[in-house]
Amino acid sequence: MSDATPDPQASPATDAADGPVTDFDAMTRDIADVPAVEVITTVAVHLMSAAAVNLGLAEGEEDHKDLDEARKLIQSLAGLLDGGATEISSFHAAPLRDGLKSLQLAFREASVVPDEPGQGPGEKYTGPVFG
Repeated sequence: MSDATPDPQASPATDAADGPVTDFDAMTRDIADVPAVEVITTVAVHLMSAAAVNLGLAEGEEDHKDLDEARKLIQSLAGLLDGGATEISSFHAAPLRDGLKSLQLAFREASVVPDEPGQGPGEKYTGPVFG
């Protein structure tokens, strides 16, 4: 056992009633240092990953298939890319658009009753998606 006093910088302070106390000023400074293109692409990748899992595309995750959830995620991804594509450049947007199209096609294949062309998730932003 040591008589050393714990370093307050080493771990977050705690409040017995509320648990860890977060330094919001430090978190705000950290997020301010992240370029917008990185935030947008990170959010897009998270939406893509979640949609893929809900489409049953992840290995061993076929039992987590939920097309309603996948539709919402794909729609949100399409809206994000439609609104943010001009801000992140085609270098970053092109692979995200390709991923979106792949998810839209996978959704169409997974649907028992496919949507009409132009009515699938995200197609109000991308237009009809065909294989």
